[in-house]
Amino acid sequence: MPEGFDPSKGTVSRAIATCPVCGFVVDANTTRKLFQEGKARERMVAVALHKPGTQGKRYRLATKEDVKIFKEAERYLEEKKIKLMEEWGIDPVPDEEIPLMSGTFNVPIYGMTKWGDLFNSRQKLALITFTEKVRQAYRRMIEDGYDEEYAKAVVSYLGLSISRMIDFSTMLVRWFNHVENPCNTFARQALPMLWDYFELNLLQSTGQGTYKSMLKQSLIPLSHLSQIPLVEFKEKIVIPKVIQASATELPYPDNYFDAVFTDPPYYNNVPYADLSDFFYVWLKRSIGDLYPELFMTPLTPKTKEITEMASRDKERYAYKDKKFFEDMLKKSFQEIYRVLKPNGIATIVYTRKSTSGWETLINALLDSGLVSTASWPIDTEMKARLRAKSSAALASSIYFVCRKMEKKETGWLNEVKDEIKKHITEKLEKLWEEGISGADYFISAIGSAIEIFGKYKKIMDYEGNIIGADKLLEYVREIVTDYAVRQILHNGIAGELSPLTRFYILWRWTYGEASVHFDDARKLAQSTGIDLDKEWNSGFIKKEKEFIKVLGPQDRKLEELKYLNELIDVLHKVLLLWKVGRKEDMKKELIETGYGKKEAFYRVAQAISETLPMESKEKKLLDGFLSGREKIKEEVRKKDIQRSLFE
Repeated sequence: MPEGFDPSKGTVSRAIATCPVCGFVVDANTTRKLFQEGKARERMVAVALHKPGTQGKRYRLATKEDVKIFKEAERYLEEKKIKLMEEWGIDPVPDEEIPLMSGTFNVPIYGMTKWGDLFNSRQKLALITFTEKVRQAYRRMIEDGYDEEYAKAVVSYLGLSISRMIDFSTMLVRWFNHVENPCNTFARQALPMLWDYFELNLLQSTGQGTYKSMLKQSLIPLSHLSQIPLVEFKEKIVIPKVIQASATELPYPDNYFDAVFTDPPYYNNVPYADLSDFFYVWLKRSIGDLYPELFMTPLTPKTKEITEMASRDKERYAYKDKKFFEDMLKKSFQEIYRVLKPNGIATIVYTRKSTSGWETLINALLDSGLVSTASWPIDTEMKARLRAKSSAALASSIYFVCRKMEKKETGWLNEVKDEIKKHITEKLEKLWEEGISGADYFISAIGSAIEIFGKYKKIMDYEGNIIGADKLLEYVREIVTDYAVRQILHNGIAGELSPLTRFYILWRWTYGEASVHFDDARKLAQSTGIDLDKEWNSGFIKKEKEFIKVLGPQDRKLEELKYLNELIDVLHKVLLLWKVGRKEDMKKELIETGYGKKEAFYRVAQAISETLPMESKEKKLLDGFLSGREKIKEEVRKKDIQRSLFE
C-alpha cells in the first residue's frame, strides 16, 4: 500500500474529487459539469468471485478480458435496442425524464436525466433481455392453450420479480463489505450520487438481487396469499377483492363497511409517486400491455397524490402546499365517514414527528366527523435503519381508533383543558410504565389529547374565540414536558431547575444528539419556557440552516466557557476539565459557581446520562465524572470550608 494510504477517506466527497496518484483536486462544479457534458467515465476496478459450496468471496483485479467482455455487451446493446424498439414501438431502455428534486433526486445534476441513465450498458442489456423474456412468456402460454387470466397472473408475477431485480442493478448500488453482498438502490427513499458501485451478475445462482433470489422472494407472499380461505357469507362465497381507487372518491355506497384501516401519507415525508416511477417505467415495458388502464400515462399520475410537495419542487408542484394536503386528507377522511357503517370502526395509522404534519392530520380528522375513541403507540419502525441513526426518527406509529359518533356542539376551553389534563396524566403514567420514551412519548400524548378535543365540533374560550388544534397542542406539550422532566429526574428537583436546564434534559430524552427542524425545536423550547430565537448561537443551542442542534461538552471548547451561571454550561466545563485531567480547576469551578454543593447538579448529570445511548461520547464523559461523584463532593466540601476559614 502507498505510504499514508487511508481507504476510509476515499477520493471523492460532495463532488470534490482528489486524484489518488498525483493529489490534484477537481472542484465540485467542474466534476458536475464533466458529468453533464458526458465526459465522465467509469472504470472496472475489481471482480468478486464465489465458488459454489464455499463461504465468502474471493477478489481479484479486473483484467483486459473483463473489460473486453463489458465492451462486447456495450456493442450488442445497440443492436438489441434497435430490434426491440421495432417490436415494441417504445425505447426498451426507459427514456422518461428524472426530475431534479432537492434532497431526493440529486442524480440529474450529474447528467443522469433519464431513468435509463441509472444503468450501465451491461445492466441495460441484461434488463431489457429479461423484460423481453417476460413478454415472450405470455405469448408462449397463450399459444400453448393456457387460460388468458392464468397466463396474465403468472406473467404479472414474473414482471414483479424483474422489477425487484432492477433495484439491485443500477449504478447506485453499494457493496456491503460486512456481508459481501450488494445493497439495493433504495437504501433510503432517494437517488443520491454514488462514486463507486457494484455490478451484479443477475444469472448467478446465489446472492441477493439475482433473478433466482428475487423470484423466490416474490413467491413467498404469493404462497401466503393463495392460502387465504374463501369465506361463506349469507350463503355466498366471498372472494377477497382488490380495487385501485382514489381515497377521496371511494366507489362504494354509504354505510357499506364494518371496518376501514388506513395508513395515510405523512405530509411531505416521502415523494412516493415520483419514486415509484423508477419501477413504473420498467413494468410498463414488461407487463404494460396486459394492464393498459394502469400504464396509459408516460409516468405515474401525480396530480391527486396527497402530499405537500411545493417545498421540494416549486416548479412542478406549486399547488401542492400545506392547504392542498390538508384539504385532500380531509376529503379522504370524510369518505371514510361516508362508507363506514353507523356501528363501524376506522383505524388510522400515523407516524410523523413534524409539528406541522400533526396539525394538518388533526385538523383533517376533526373536520371529517370521525371521533377518536382510543389511540395507542405501536412499534412499527426499524430502529437501526439509516435515517434513524442521524435524525430524530420515531420508532412508533400511533393507531387512532375512530367511530361515527354524534359530536358535542361546543367545548369551553377551560373545561376542555381540565378534561385533557386529567385524561393525559392517566395515559402518561401508563405509557411511562410501558417503556414509551422520547419523541414517541410526545406523539402518543398528542394522540391521547385528540380523544378529548375531538369530541367537540368546536372549542371556544369565554370571549367567543374558536380555539384551533395548534393552541391545544401547545397546552398538551406543556403537560407532557412537566411530567416527563419530573419522571426523568425521578421527581424531587424539577422545580429547582432553570428553563434552559429543563430544555437540555428534555431535548436529550426526546431527540438524543440529533438535529431537529427549527419549528419542532421551537415548540419543545416553548413548552419549557424559553424563546429559542433569543437562545440559539449564544450557548449550547446552535442553528444550522433550518435545523437546531444541542451541543454536548465534546462539541464545545474550554476557552468559550467563561463567566458561567447556567447549570448546563457549568456541567460542560466541569466535564471538559475532568477529561483533560485538570482536577483542581474542576473543583475550583464547582466551588465558585456553588454547584459542587448542590445535589441537583449531580442528579441532572445522572439524568442526562440515562437518556443517552452507550456509544455516546457525552454519556462516557458523564459516567466517568459521576463514578467519582462522592469523592469529588467530599473534596469540594473540604476546599469550600478551607476557603471560608481563610476568608
